[in-house]
Amino acid sequence: MSLRIVRLGSPRHPKEGLRIGTVRRPPRGVPKAEFGTRNYYDTWLPILSPSDALMKQGQAVETDADWKAFARAFKAELARPEAQHTLALLAALSKTTDLSVGCYCEDEARCHRSVLRAMLTEAGAEMAP
Repeated sequence: MSLRIVRLGSPRHPKEGLRIGTVRRPPRGVPKAEFGTRNYYDTWLPILSPSDALMKQGQAVETDADWKAFARAFKAELARPEAQHTLALLAALSKTTDLSVGCYCEDEARCHRSVLRAMLTEAGAEMAP
C-alpha cells in the first residue's frame, strides 16, 4: 500500500487507488459528476492547497528564491492543526490502502505537490516510487 503524488487529469496508475484533489478550485468546464471519470479526482481536499493569495504568489514564481519563499509560506500554512491532522490521516491511510494526491500543474518541481510530497514523507507516509 502506498501514496502517489500525481498530476490531476493525467492517466491513472493501476495501483493509484483513490485520487484526492489538493487544489483550491475544481476543474473548469467539467461537470462535477465527471471529475473522477476524466481522471481529475475522486474527492476534493482543498485544505491541502495553498490559500488564494499564496497560490497567486506560486504562479508568479520566476527564481529559485521566489520558489523557496513560496515553499516556506506553504509549509507555514500546512503547520495549522487542521492541515497537520489531514497530513497525519493520509500518512496513516497510506499504510493500509493505495491512494494519491495531486494538482493540475505540469511541473511538480514548481508545484505545491512537491511540498506535499516532502510533508507527507515527513509525516511517515508510505510513498510510491
